[in-house]
Amino acid sequence: MTTTAPSSLSPALLGLLASGAGLSAASLYYNQPILGQIAHDLGASVEAVGAIPMLTQLGYAAGILLFSPLGDRFDKRRIVLVKGTVLALTLVLAGLAPSIFALAAASLVIGLTATLAQDFVPVAASLAPEASRGKTVGVVMTGLLLGILGSRLASGVVGDHFGWRVVYFGAAGSIALLTAASAARLPSLSATSSASYGALLRSLGTLAREHAPLRRAALGQALLSMAFSAFWSTLALALAKPPYEMGSTVAGAFGIAGAAGALAAPFAGALADKRGPERVIRGGAALVVASFVAMAVAPGSLVVLVVATVTFDLGVHACLIAHQSIVYGLAPAARSRLNAILVSSMFFGMSTGAALASRVLAKWGFTGVAVLGATAAALALVVRLVPSRAATAAVADTLLTDSR
Repeated sequence: MTTTAPSSLSPALLGLLASGAGLSAASLYYNQPILGQIAHDLGASVEAVGAIPMLTQLGYAAGILLFSPLGDRFDKRRIVLVKGTVLALTLVLAGLAPSIFALAAASLVIGLTATLAQDFVPVAASLAPEASRGKTVGVVMTGLLLGILGSRLASGVVGDHFGWRVVYFGAAGSIALLTAASAARLPSLSATSSASYGALLRSLGTLAREHAPLRRAALGQALLSMAFSAFWSTLALALAKPPYEMGSTVAGAFGIAGAAGALAAPFAGALADKRGPERVIRGGAALVVASFVAMAVAPGSLVVLVVATVTFDLGVHACLIAHQSIVYGLAPAARSRLNAILVSSMFFGMSTGAALASRVLAKWGFTGVAVLGATAAALALVVRLVPSRAATAAVADTLLTDSR
């Protein structure tokens, strides 16, 4: 049965969209505070358990690129229901995983289907009146952000009291309820393009080739996301060891510290309008560099760790908002695909950060992770300080040399 879109977006439906974005995005981050428990229970090494957040972020990045064109080609409601069902089932399988390899495979699928979070945003934009579209999308993005921040705290507390498997089962239940509510409340939304899936997918490459500011924004945010993920994917493992020796509840509670920075970041949007996004990005990247340098030179200081968490989260999110303001102004008719390129680059960066950080933590401890974060953020700052073509070439050469 086809449902017609409402002429206005009711508060209840807007609440569903914001909750949907938050709960879906949370599925990406539940694993971070409980990595120590997973490693102990499944007998996995630090390097092996580091594959869990890496594959989750990699799956999300790939899913953004592969699935974003579907929103233009098919009914968005159907996409939400299919992804929600698969995500809920996969979270159950993750909770039942008998080995680190089974959990790693489930984590990849969780990442692919947690792109459901990005489906709720265009649904809100499609249903909202034009005069309040920006405000509506902002509410849904706030829900997404709160889901990310709350996931770490919830996971840490539940993991400490009931075990890591219950975290996954609880997440599965929340997504199942969300999918049922979406089936009951979401209207059908007709396709906006008759182009083939292949043509829409190929257009992503065309957009990237045509817009140098897009490439620069994607590279800069990917490097900042590498630093971001390096910290969050290893924090629980580092806190479990001396000199901290703290449980997953404390690791999850660091999400509150991150919230202080991230929730202040929307003010960067107003600053970008007044002073220009370039200044915001340079200032934010410098703040991230300084935060990681502080962690590197003051290892073991809990006060420095908390303050640095607030400041680098602020810097990363401020840069993201400023980068989005640049990207969204390039081609208004292709904003969803432009966003897909930017967001996928972020999560490829996160995946790389998680992969490198687990190895660095095993060899050089959390101080090495801080140095990794400072280096990645410094490269992002170079992207904004040096003229676009030269910066891109310099950073690309550095990454190629490191990979060899």
